[in-house]
Amino acid sequence: MSNINPKLVKHIAKLANIPISESESKNLSEAFEETLQVVDQLQQVDTKGVETTHQVTGLKNVLREDVVIEEEMFSQEEALANANNTHQGYFVVPKILEK
Repeated sequence: MSNINPKLVKHIAKLANIPISESESKNLSEAFEETLQVVDQLQQVDTKGVETTHQVTGLKNVLREDVVIEEEMFSQEEALANANNTHQGYFVVPKILEK
């Protein structure tokens, strides 16, 4: 058994800057405990001799090749044409991070 309790949930929520109520912290702690119990059950399953599954579709590559199509490219001037603020060929945006 783990020690997931409402106090720990509140602490994690505070670190993540997620406001939660007392009832939410109680519900989340119970849900986390239930999830961890399921994980414990899964860890007890004997998987010896079971081949690892990497994907199940049988498809090899569903993505297109990364090819540059010059006719579909913007020039730098075209890309910046509708920008509110630019400086020396770059977009200028408001600062959102402190330090």
